[in-house]
Amino acid sequence: MMQKIDFTVFFNKMTEIKIGLSYYTNFQKVIDNIKTISMRLTQLNYLVGQKDMRKAVEELWEENPKAFSVMGILLAVRKNQHKKAWGRDGNEYLVYNFFDSVDHIMEFIEDSGLITVLQDKHIKNLVDYVFGVEAGLDTHGRKNRIGEIMASKVAMLFDNAGIDYEREVQSKKLPAISSVLKKDSKRFDFVISCPNKKYLVEVNYYGTQGSKVTEIPRSYMDVAKKINSVDGYEFVWITDGTGWKMAKEQLNEAYDEIPSIYNLSTLQDFIDEILQNSEK
Repeated sequence: MMQKIDFTVFFNKMTEIKIGLSYYTNFQKVIDNIKTISMRLTQLNYLVGQKDMRKAVEELWEENPKAFSVMGILLAVRKNQHKKAWGRDGNEYLVYNFFDSVDHIMEFIEDSGLITVLQDKHIKNLVDYVFGVEAGLDTHGRKNRIGEIMASKVAMLFDNAGIDYEREVQSKKLPAISSVLKKDSKRFDFVISCPNKKYLVEVNYYGTQGSKVTEIPRSYMDVAKKINSVDGYEFVWITDGTGWKMAKEQLNEAYDEIPSIYNLSTLQDFIDEILQNSEK
């Protein structure tokens, strides 16, 4: 293993990835999500402007009760999120379980505040409204997109160096690693096999100074310790981003404990090590 550079040098080389406008919203994903529920949203448009809301709900329920099954998205809640809310009867329900009867639907519309929005036509078309909701929810996908950009940059550097690798390998496919990680199953972004060693590589990027970033180093210290205890395996962490500014101490601790930590600026050191080990 090559001589590790001083942490201060490593930290000062943290960079911000340049992103394009397509990073902010994945409109194709928004369009696809809308397509799956547009018919039922169009049917729900019947409720817009109705002064006697209960009567309108009863009429639509008689025509097609399944139309109400998508109403949760009007509160920016997806079904797979399993969000809950307290009902008038004092019981807790999944949001999407409020659509099993006219009484529950009215409770949902009234108690959520939707009744005023619908009756006063603050929303004129539910398909257009949900398009906006979906665009807003997609901002949560930015973390995944920036992670994909980071992984793509790493892959490009590996490709340019002629390094062979596997992508997104589950730890369960590596019995020796699975046995030490136990329930802490992992998916490694890259697995690089050299004659005498397999490098298990985790890649991430932190562009914002969220609270979670302070918790990450210790978790990787634990993973690295377990993996590095297995003969012929080494854990490698490639991370970058200005979000580390608020977690410098935690990152420093991990840098001292984990033998192989790199950012985009220092990654060439790792590439050189791989190339040397590949020649053995």
